[in-house]
Amino acid sequence: MKYRKLGRTGLFVSELCLGSMTFGGRGFWSVVGKLTQEDADRLVCRALDEGVNFFDTADVYSEGESERLLGKALDTQRKHIVLATKVRGRVGPGPNDVGLSRGHIMASIDASLQRLGTDYIDLYQIHGFDPLTPFEETLRALDDIVHAGKVRYIGCSNLAAWQIMKSLGISERHSWARFESLQAYYTIAGRDLEREVVPLLVDQGLGLMVWSPLAGGLLSGKFGKDGSGPEGTRRASFDFPPVDKERAFRVIDAMREIATKKGISVSRIALAWLLAHDTVTTVIIGAKSLEQLDDNLSAIDVTLDESELKRLDEVSALTPEYPGWMLERQSAERVAR
Repeated sequence: MKYRKLGRTGLFVSELCLGSMTFGGRGFWSVVGKLTQEDADRLVCRALDEGVNFFDTADVYSEGESERLLGKALDTQRKHIVLATKVRGRVGPGPNDVGLSRGHIMASIDASLQRLGTDYIDLYQIHGFDPLTPFEETLRALDDIVHAGKVRYIGCSNLAAWQIMKSLGISERHSWARFESLQAYYTIAGRDLEREVVPLLVDQGLGLMVWSPLAGGLLSGKFGKDGSGPEGTRRASFDFPPVDKERAFRVIDAMREIATKKGISVSRIALAWLLAHDTVTTVIIGAKSLEQLDDNLSAIDVTLDESELKRLDEVSALTPEYPGWMLERQSAERVAR
């Protein structure tokens, strides 16, 4: 296992992070996974044995059960790992049981700490944008819980480039803790992040945590163009995240050629493509079984040569959009020098 620095911080995290969205299975989240404590213990133990030191969850996953199961599974290993969770989603029926208000953040951090069985969170992330709460209120609350010792670093997830940049400006102006990472959807079949967000992350020094690197299982290569696929899988019952299927299957065909030549799964090729990008800090993998986890963990041993990367980049390339193509055209001469 290799370790990469998280953004501008001095914190090193494993290039593969174990996500626990499959833990618990309460309510809506049952379509993602229904793993028990015994299952969670087994997966966490295997991940730790393979050098994973980064674990991610959220207060909304399985109505808090994911945090509880993960906390118990980590047990005595807590001090050796980097633990991340999130806040924003609805955790109760009340009007203030959702969002990024000061009140909700203060209540949520204490609830997460209790469920996880720890007295601090290494990386506390907002789970998305709250259109009703000013960034100033959210960022001040996050800065306060950092100073209180409940959180060591803060991050964001699912934000647009302008929202990230605005938040960084506010934090700098007030000398508050700033976002050090972004958790976002990014796959070889969904490269939209490269248009605006990736250049921002590079410029501002934020780490990138990739969620759903296999596009909800679609990039595993187990699904047919006719919609056929294994029963009981996440993608079969929950068609998310949205993907241009025609484009995705062109990419899958190219990955399958390379995977067949190497004698490995298509999933490993999809993960290896992400790990080949310097902008990626860590790739969050989820699993329902040890077999699935082992296959994903093996992606760190896959090396894609220049010709293979070129082939995959070409088949998955984004369609040029303005102002991207104009910026590239005008910068060509200057960069060439």
